[in-house]
Amino acid sequence: MEDTRDLGPADPFLDRSVPSLAPPVRRLRPDRRPVPVPVKPEDDPLIPVRDAAAGPERMRVENLTIRYGGEAAVKDVSLSIHQGQVLALIGPSGCGKTTLLRTLNRLTETTTSATREGDVLLDGEEIEQISVTALRRRIAMVFQQPNPFPMSIFDNVAYAIRVQNAKRPGRREIEHQVVDALRRAGLHDELAGDLDRPALRLSGGQQQRLCIARAIATKPEVLLMDEPCSALDPKSSAIIEDLIAELRRELAVVIVTHNLAQAHRVADKVAFMYLGDLVEYGDVDQVFGAPRAQRTRDYVEGAFG
Repeated sequence: MEDTRDLGPADPFLDRSVPSLAPPVRRLRPDRRPVPVPVKPEDDPLIPVRDAAAGPERMRVENLTIRYGGEAAVKDVSLSIHQGQVLALIGPSGCGKTTLLRTLNRLTETTTSATREGDVLLDGEEIEQISVTALRRRIAMVFQQPNPFPMSIFDNVAYAIRVQNAKRPGRREIEHQVVDALRRAGLHDELAGDLDRPALRLSGGQQQRLCIARAIATKPEVLLMDEPCSALDPKSSAIIEDLIAELRRELAVVIVTHNLAQAHRVADKVAFMYLGDLVEYGDVDQVFGAPRAQRTRDYVEGAFG
């Protein structure tokens, strides 16, 4: 006998005669944590492939404390910076990231109330023993907002070279250095033949790459970058990230970023700071994938920011 009971509306996931309107929902048992399937970087184009071996140590920070008017902004921080690697400084606003970054090439000391304890070494030499001009030739910096000078593209890059040379060389003498810096910054092919154009007419992304070209024109050992993509559109940001990956081959890079996805893409080492403390410092995959500190886990999982 035919069963005539009302079974309710047909379930599209059980009744194949009803077209499916949405994929089935996979429900997870709340008492069990999902176990991610490990993926090899070479099998996934979205995961950056990083060199396991670091180059020589360029900088070392030992027990560094920075105070403004007696209040500590950076507290007893120790870490190392290596050629061939990108170190990302992450953490919420006001945690001391930028203060630490600016201390590496003695910009912090321009604030009269700032005092420093501990050591900052460049190739084993305390940076306070190096003249500011010589230090900033070896440790260059790119800021959050592009800041090209109101002069031509060529002269922006040439300025960095000329200011380090007492003889003030002419255009012909330094043209190859300017072109090389623009090429290394990924800008030369876009602007070749038009280097006398005013730099302020460039797009925001081009202006930032010009500032990078100016920073690397003197062939520094360390490049500091304070949120270099925060004012840029996603396309320009991606170009800058690719550029960082190329520059790490020849120097050490330290970048401050609030963008955790960006830090995961570009960094080899990560330092998580909170209220001036260095909470965790380690390889990028360890910090993001298996953080040792609960506060780090909360931050990378978005519990606060």
